[in-house]
Amino acid sequence: MTTSSGRPLADLIRPRTLSEMAGQSHLLGESKPLRQMIEQGQLHSLILWGPPGTGKTTLARLIANHCQAEFVAISAVLSGVKDIRAAIDVARSNAERQLQTLLFVDEVHRFNKSQQDAFLPHVEDGTIVFIGATTENPSFELNAALLSRARVYVLKPLSSEDLVGVLARGLNMLAARAPFAEEISQLSLIAKVSDGDARLALNLLEISWTNRAQERLTEADITLVLGDGSRRFDKQGDIFYDQISALHKSVRGSAPDAALYWLARMLDGGCDPLYVARRLVRMATEDIGNADPRALQLALNAWDVQRRLGMPEGELALAQAVVYLSVAAKSNAVYSAWKQAQQRVVEHGSLDVPPHLKNAPTALMASLGHGEDYRYAHDFDQAFVPGERYLPAALGDPSFYEPTDRGLEAKIKEKMIYLRELNANSEFQRYRSDTAK
Repeated sequence: MTTSSGRPLADLIRPRTLSEMAGQSHLLGESKPLRQMIEQGQLHSLILWGPPGTGKTTLARLIANHCQAEFVAISAVLSGVKDIRAAIDVARSNAERQLQTLLFVDEVHRFNKSQQDAFLPHVEDGTIVFIGATTENPSFELNAALLSRARVYVLKPLSSEDLVGVLARGLNMLAARAPFAEEISQLSLIAKVSDGDARLALNLLEISWTNRAQERLTEADITLVLGDGSRRFDKQGDIFYDQISALHKSVRGSAPDAALYWLARMLDGGCDPLYVARRLVRMATEDIGNADPRALQLALNAWDVQRRLGMPEGELALAQAVVYLSVAAKSNAVYSAWKQAQQRVVEHGSLDVPPHLKNAPTALMASLGHGEDYRYAHDFDQAFVPGERYLPAALGDPSFYEPTDRGLEAKIKEKMIYLRELNANSEFQRYRSDTAK
């Protein structure tokens, strides 16, 4: 959608001064280092990281204007090494005229390693001041070498108040007049749905204005365009992982209300409910374990319901599982024990199975001592062989699994203490721990 000038409204009202910039006060406040750097014309390479529509491109242009640098922009979505070389040639030409070049790379995370490396020597020798814009976590998407040469600044989603201010400026331009009070009030509907994205907000305003039924913009005009709306949910980016992290930590922290909120946010934003179900199984095993084994079964049941019935029946099963996991007794004892066992395998390599535990299906194997002196547990009281060993001697006497005092694990702990006392008091010892020293 474009205005009569042929340019989108979002481009027409792009801020031209720092005072017009909406939001980002944590970066552009009067005493903030970035604001001071811009006003003093002190350019340095940087990465602007933030959600769509938060002003990354606008801020890069403002920096170039304030610092009187030539602004050269390329998009990693459409460009390759050839385009990078062409931009560098322009920068060299500018340098000959003693003009500094600010090279802006939009969606810089879309460039591969070799393409990102192409910037390094030119940033290093001062041919360009590099500004990259990304919606993805630079730590994961950008080369360490590039990150070491550029400071990262995080842009935040715009608040509803900031968006209403931006929309009021846009409506002023569309209507060629100041917005009426009722129109200002109705702009909050767009701000709410836009979820911090100024570009999206202005696009929705432009569509609403173009299709309005009256001279003034009404709530009906806006509602017709907005429909049910949609909150931001990036199915592959940082917002995705931030929200699943919040859900997991809410469950771990026994906060059912918070866990339900993050579940609702994810499903509302379009997250695959089967992915959530799979993560609930992980939470049941990692953070609850044997403190309440029913949690794992309930998570699996919710997964099965979602797979069989889909939405909306499945979402209620997921909500039930989330609440149960949140209030269940917590233990990461199994998770911790598993990590220790894995580490011991790495440290000790492929230790041989003790001879008495080996199978002896042939006479040859029996003659080699396989299975010799093995004691069958069910022949003993409580199906337990005091003093028997089931680990290689080189491992000594590790205690990977240490049950907590919570939930069912309290009973398990009592049983393990009892069995260890039987081992300690047994006259039989397959081999003592000191033989491994």
